[in-house]
Amino acid sequence: MTAVPFSTLASTLERVLSRAGLRSEEAKLCARIHAESTWDGVASHGVGRIVRFVDYVKRGWIDTDATLSKVQALGPLEVYDGGFGIGVRNAMDATERAMTLASEHGLGLVAVRDTTHWMRGGSYGWHAVERGYAAIMWTNTESCMPAWGASQQSIGNNPLVMAVPSDNGPLVLDMAMSQFSYGKLKTQRLQHRQLPIDGGFDDSGSLTRDPAAIEATRRILPMGYWKGSGLAILLDALAALLSQGKPSHEIDELQRGSGTGACQVFMLFDPTHLGGQDMCQTLVDSITAHLEAATPDESGNTVRWPGKTTYETRRRDKNDHVVEVDDTTWNDILALAE
Repeated sequence: MTAVPFSTLASTLERVLSRAGLRSEEAKLCARIHAESTWDGVASHGVGRIVRFVDYVKRGWIDTDATLSKVQALGPLEVYDGGFGIGVRNAMDATERAMTLASEHGLGLVAVRDTTHWMRGGSYGWHAVERGYAAIMWTNTESCMPAWGASQQSIGNNPLVMAVPSDNGPLVLDMAMSQFSYGKLKTQRLQHRQLPIDGGFDDSGSLTRDPAAIEATRRILPMGYWKGSGLAILLDALAALLSQGKPSHEIDELQRGSGTGACQVFMLFDPTHLGGQDMCQTLVDSITAHLEAATPDESGNTVRWPGKTTYETRRRDKNDHVVEVDDTTWNDILALAE
């Protein structure tokens, strides 16, 4: 691992993205999102996605000039076409628009079709809560996970983000529909670690904790077995319905790389219309206080809840800290920056 100062990481990524053809504003935004994801401990969707993103741009799978175009407006619900533009830019613009609608109506829902990979979905959940909004967001993807009972990839992993704000520490959930994401499998493999629990199937059809074996078969395990599979299917259907876009099996037909052609939903809530910000903060603080008071289990670890670790990380000044980056990944990034 290489220790990289956060400011160096962000500036290097910005240089890479500028060289790839992104405009200055988009390069700066994407570099920040990728750097913050890495700093938050999600390197798989931070620095781990840079080389692939640049490759997709070069292939023409991502249109760096495209912006959201409105398809339909139904009061607090709006539908946009992403034009296969930069996923991070589209997702951030959709989040901002949904917040504006939420401020007016209490609820704002923006659905986007034909966009590209939003990278780490939690980035937009954190963006929302840091501005005082609650959120439910999700994306569909190409087929990359077997449906329950299937031996081949047949459904998307379809990450889900949920968030409720509090100045003392929000609740922010960001999860894929598999027990472990492909990004997590890669991270564990590079660190020569086994998974803590079964994460998929090997080539003999047996459950395994070996990340490399699961990557080879592409048979990742849905979280909660049939429950995760069912939730992934419904998230896919609702994303395609709300955005009037493509479900996973039609995204497969594009053959344009991970997340390209996806549908995404950004549902934002303004607590000022729902009892007020103070009530929302009291609610979240009471939940986390209740969890904090729970007796820890036999592992000796503290009780956890979604967003706790990331909030503690984000309370520090990131510009005063270094980020650990895999050596190979960092060398690849430096090569693209030259």
